[in-house]
Amino acid sequence: MDITDAVRSSVSTHDSEEDPRNADILIYVDGEMLPKDEAKVSVYDSGFMLGDGVWEGLRLYNGVFAFLDDHLDRLFEAALAIDLDIGKTKEEVAALLYETARANGMTDDVHVRLMVTRGRKKSPFQDPRLSVYGPTIVVIPEYKVADEKTIRRGLSLHTVPIHRGLPMTQDPKLNSHSKLNCILALVHALKAGADEALMLDPQGFVNTTNSTNFFIVRKGELWTSTGDYCMNGITRQKVIDLARADGIPVHERAFSLVETYGADEAFVTGTFGAQTPVREIDGRQIGTSWPGPMAQRIRSLYADLIRRECGLA
Repeated sequence: MDITDAVRSSVSTHDSEEDPRNADILIYVDGEMLPKDEAKVSVYDSGFMLGDGVWEGLRLYNGVFAFLDDHLDRLFEAALAIDLDIGKTKEEVAALLYETARANGMTDDVHVRLMVTRGRKKSPFQDPRLSVYGPTIVVIPEYKVADEKTIRRGLSLHTVPIHRGLPMTQDPKLNSHSKLNCILALVHALKAGADEALMLDPQGFVNTTNSTNFFIVRKGELWTSTGDYCMNGITRQKVIDLARADGIPVHERAFSLVETYGADEAFVTGTFGAQTPVREIDGRQIGTSWPGPMAQRIRSLYADLIRRECGLA
């Protein structure tokens, strides 16, 4: 299948309805609010040149960034891990996020991508000492709401031979700009006619998808991976905490494709889509309705949490 045809015929956890307001958004780039078509970084930027940077995706509800402290903690921990000096405090980064939202008059149904790179280099090589101009910080806000048609349809996943690796190569817990591993996994899945990729860990156990965390339901219990070889998503942790508080047994454990194919339900989690059901894995139907009963229960618990977090309750 041609990759263009595959993209046109598939869905993803990031599907959203087109919103004409996004044509006129202002994007924060290193202290300036720039119209979308004027927001640019240098070709010498470390992020463009080498994927040298870290990022976060956030949602804005009722003028409040949900779980902002969790996102900033993860951003700063990732920056520390790659020895990147953001040059701002967490409070200052939070302020520029809200400044960007205010500049666009945004309060609801907004997804924001916050990116920090090692900045512009004086010469096009990987040595971090060549990044002498300080970090580049970009905030892209967009009006985006998860597409209900995708939630009702569910995702089709294909297990790919591209694994999430060991921490001594590139730690998959790191939310870095270097996403080629995940992109190649998705390309493989699209070529196979699926919507997204299901990735295994180095031991061959089910791990994660190319862009979200993965859960299955078996006999009323919620299973997800150990978390050792995947991004430990903020939404993933909220789902685990909510389920346990509601009396749902949760297991963070290694499990195989055999156990996955026999699941009663499956769904994925992420900041943008929250919880998106999976209807098929490797040609095998998972469940009989989408979202299934457990996914509906989790979605309801999560929606209540968002209302409390963002002052909507």
